[in-house]
Amino acid sequence: MENKLDMTQYAIVEHQKPIVTVTFTGEKGTDENFQQYLADLESSYDDRQSLAIIFDASKATIPSLAHQKKQALWISQHWKTIQTYCKGTAYIIPHFAIRAVLKTIFSFQNQAGLAR
Repeated sequence: MENKLDMTQYAIVEHQKPIVTVTFTGEKGTDENFQQYLADLESSYDDRQSLAIIFDASKATIPSLAHQKKQALWISQHWKTIQTYCKGTAYIIPHFAIRAVLKTIFSFQNQAGLAR
């Protein structure tokens, strides 16, 4: 596995509590950078404080089906934490294909705090 600093990031997770911004970089997901994205996202909950998350998918690439399922599994495994601390989730998704992928992920597992 590559060192985080050597790896091209799939997403950048910025913590400016209570707002967390996740900006997808446009890089294709690999097992390593996708796992790092999930770890960075999980760290948003380390202090067990209320937060809101903005996902900016303006530059996102379509994740593989395996990564879509991994994201859904991550949501499922962290459901209680997300439900407790995430007070809102917003998405910036200008591309239809990415919106369709998000719907697929949510068909595997709903997301708490989703702003509709």
